Amino acid sequence: MQIKTLISPDIIRVPLLAEDRLGAIRELIELLGAQGLVSDVESAVEITWAREQERTTGIGEGLAVPHGRCTCVNSLALAIGRPATPIDFQSFDQKPVQLIVLVLSPPEDTASHIQVLGGISRLMSDRCTREAAYQAETSEKLAALLQGDS
Repeated sequence: MQIKTLISPDIIRVPLLAEDRLGAIRELIELLGAQGLVSDVESAVEITWAREQERTTGIGEGLAVPHGRCTCVNSLALAIGRPATPIDFQSFDQKPVQLIVLVLSPPEDTASHIQVLGGISRLMSDRCTREAAYQAETSEKLAALLQGDS
């Protein structure tokens, strides 16, 4: 599964208004709900927040990838947010998060879930891509960058 095929301005929020981890997770899941991609926003928030409480998804270098598996999605769903102000995600490197990529998938779709998490990691491993993403001023610009169209 190509992560680039999942990215569109409709699932990106720039700026993300949340000021904390839970708020960011909620705002991104609500965005997916508004797009008709999540049938039960509250369940998705609870599941994703419970996963976040087990171990932070702030993976370092300003990136967080909160994720969960729930029956409230029919297929893998992705939402991306660039916070107006960096958020403390209790990241391993103690750096505040400047980009959040949220992933939800059905419980039975483990393969796609793992593929997308790996794809995000590969895409964001490039320092230039990360820095450009952290500076993107609109959802359209961030989508174009992550799709390789900028």
